[in-house]
Amino acid sequence: MNNAIINHVNQEFNKTFNQEPVLIFSPGRINIIGEHTDYNEGFVFPGAVNKGIYAAINKTNNNFCTAIALDKNTKIEFEIGNISPLKEGSWENYVLGVVAELLKLNKVIGNFNLIFKGDIPAGAGMSSSAALENSVVFGLNNLFDLGLTKEEMIFISQKAEHNYVGVKCGIMDQYASMFGKKDYALLLDCRSINARPFKIDFNNYQLVLINTNVKHSLSDSAYNDRRTVCEDVAKQLKISALRDASEHNLNTIKSNLSEENYQKALYVIQENGRAQRASLAMQNNDLKLLGALMYKSHEGLSKQYQVSCNELDFLVNEAKASNVVIGARMMGGGFGGCTINLIDKDKCDSFLTNTSKKYEDTFKKSCSVYFVELSNGTHLLA
Repeated sequence: MNNAIINHVNQEFNKTFNQEPVLIFSPGRINIIGEHTDYNEGFVFPGAVNKGIYAAINKTNNNFCTAIALDKNTKIEFEIGNISPLKEGSWENYVLGVVAELLKLNKVIGNFNLIFKGDIPAGAGMSSSAALENSVVFGLNNLFDLGLTKEEMIFISQKAEHNYVGVKCGIMDQYASMFGKKDYALLLDCRSINARPFKIDFNNYQLVLINTNVKHSLSDSAYNDRRTVCEDVAKQLKISALRDASEHNLNTIKSNLSEENYQKALYVIQENGRAQRASLAMQNNDLKLLGALMYKSHEGLSKQYQVSCNELDFLVNEAKASNVVIGARMMGGGFGGCTINLIDKDKCDSFLTNTSKKYEDTFKKSCSVYFVELSNGTHLLA
C-alpha cells in the first residue's frame, strides 16, 4: 500500500468536502500470458498488483456529484439524471459510464463526492481504467447498499468501457483488478468467468515491468479491428468464439481468409493453448517452461497478431539475448506500454542498467522499470 497516496487522498477529501470518506484501493493488473484471448472467450493468466487507484468517496447533500482526479488536477460536476459521454479519451467517461450502467439496472444512487489518485504508470498497459471503474462501482455499491456481487460489478465496469469509452475490452482487466489474490495468479476462463488461483513462487526470479514510455495512436482502433476479425472468423467457422476453434478447423476456411487475418486467428488459437500450458508449468514449478511460453507469446503478438512495436520488440530481444531473463513478452493491448520479464534476482540490476542505456541510445528516450508484486483485489481500506 502506498501510504503517502492514501493520506493525500484522505486529506484532500476532508479539506474539499469537510467530511470523512470511505477509502478504497483498486489495483492495476499484470497478465503473465494469454493476451487478446479474453474477448475470444478463452483463457488468460492475470494477477492484481500492488499499484492501483486510491479512491475516497462519500454521499453529499448537494444536488450534483463531484469527481476530482488529483493526478490530473481536474474535476467534473454532473447531475445523475443528466449524463452523457464527454470527449474521447477523458477520464471522466470511466466514472460517468459506471453511473450510467448502474442507472440502466434501475439501481438507486444518490449524489456523491469522489477524489482519486493512482500510482499505476500512465500508458503502462496495467489497466488503470479497469481499476478506476472498479473503485467507483465498488464505492457506490458500498455507499448506497446496492447489493451487487463482485461479479456483477465487473460487468458494470466492462460495459462502462464499451459504451462510454468506446473500447470493446474483454473481462480480464476488470476481473483481475476485482478478484486478485496476494501471491497468486488467476487462470481465468473468460467464458464461464471462473478462475483457478495458482500460488506462484518465483524462487530466484524477479517479476519486472519495463515501460517503453510510448503509446502509438492507433491502439484503440486497432484493438477494435482485431476483435472484429476474430468475430468474423468465428462466424465463418459457425462457432460462438475462437476459443472453440482448433488449428485444423481454421485450416478448413483458410482459402476464405487473407493471410493477415488467418495469422491473427491462428495466433489466438495458439495463445489459448499457451495459457493453459502455463498453468501446468506453474503447478510443476517449471519457471523455465513458463518463460519459454512467454517468449513464444511475444513472437505471436509481434509477427502474427501485429500489435507490437519496435520499442517492445527491442526490449524482448534484449531479454532473449541475455542469459538472465528466462521469459519476456509485451503485455496489454499493444503498440506501446510494458514488457513483463522474469529476471534472475542476482543479475537483475546489471541487466536493467545495460538494457536501459541501450534503449536510450537506440530510441533517444528512456524506458522506466517497475518491480511489482501480486496483490489483493479491490477492497475497502480500514
